[in-house]
Amino acid sequence: MNICGREVIVQGQLCRVAHLDADDYKFLDDPESAIIQLRKSGIRIDIFTFMQKLPETTPKYKYPMEWDNMAVLPVTTFENWWTKQIGFKARNKAKQAGKKGVSIREVSFDEALTRGIWEIYNECPVRQERRFPHFGKSLEAVHAMSATYLDSSVFIGAYDGEKLIGFIKLTIDDTRAQAGIMHIVSMLQHREKAPTNALVAQAVRSCVDRGINYLVYSKFAYGKKLKSSLSEFKERNAFAHVDIPRYYVPLTRWGSLALAMGLHHRLADRLPESVVEKLRELRSNWYQRKFQLKPDAL
Repeated sequence: MNICGREVIVQGQLCRVAHLDADDYKFLDDPESAIIQLRKSGIRIDIFTFMQKLPETTPKYKYPMEWDNMAVLPVTTFENWWTKQIGFKARNKAKQAGKKGVSIREVSFDEALTRGIWEIYNECPVRQERRFPHFGKSLEAVHAMSATYLDSSVFIGAYDGEKLIGFIKLTIDDTRAQAGIMHIVSMLQHREKAPTNALVAQAVRSCVDRGINYLVYSKFAYGKKLKSSLSEFKERNAFAHVDIPRYYVPLTRWGSLALAMGLHHRLADRLPESVVEKLRELRSNWYQRKFQLKPDAL
C-alpha cells in the first residue's frame, strides 16, 4: 500500500507491523497524516513503526518510543575525514586498492552494472556469518531490487580492469541531508585489494560533492550484539554509534497489547545475548560444514 507518497510494507501474522519501505533511508515529514491514512485504510495493521531522521536525535513525538541506532559519519570536507576523522590504518587500507590497480568511480545504473552486481552476489552463499539473502537470485531479480530509488541513488563501483569487484549504492533522503549506504558488497576473492575501504572513501567524496551532511552505514549495533568485525570496520572509518528514536504506534487493541508484551520484536531480539551468541557459533559451524568454507570466508 501507499501513504503520503511512500510505499508501506506490512509484515507478520500474529502481530502485523507496518513500516515504510527502506525506512532507514526515507522518512516521513508528517507522521500524523500517515497514521490517519493507515487507520482509514481498511487493512489490518496492528502497529506502525517509523524512525526519526537526522540530525534530530531527541524524541519529538509523543508516540511509544524505543531507541534504535545508526552508524553515522558527519561529513564536512574530504580532507577533514582523511586527515582528522580516520586513522593511519584506515588511510592505508583506502590507498591499498589504488596501489593494486583497482579504480573507483561513480557509475550509471545499466545492464553491465546489474550483471556485475549479480556476479558479486552469487560468489558466496555466506557473508558476515549469515546466509547471504541475495545469493542464488536471478539476474532479473537482482536488476529489480537494485533499480529501486534510482532518482535519489548514486552507484559507486570498484573495478579491477573492466571487472566489477565491489560496489556501493548510496540512497539520499528527500531533504538531501543524509545519504545511506543501502548496499555495499565486494568480492571475497579480491579482499586483499581492500576495495570496500576505497568504496567508503569515494562515498565520502560523493557526499561532499553534493553537500550532504551525514553518511549513514546502516546500524552500528544489531540487537544485543554491540561489537562485531563489521562495527569495528565502521568505527575505523569514523562512523559513530548514534541513538535514534524509533516509534511504535498501536493501531488496534491487539497492537497495544502486543506492544506491551514485546511481540513487535523478533524472538532472537528477546533472547539473552549469551544464548544468541551460542546460536551464532552453531550456525557458523554449520555453514562451514555445509558449504565447505574456511572460517575467514564467513
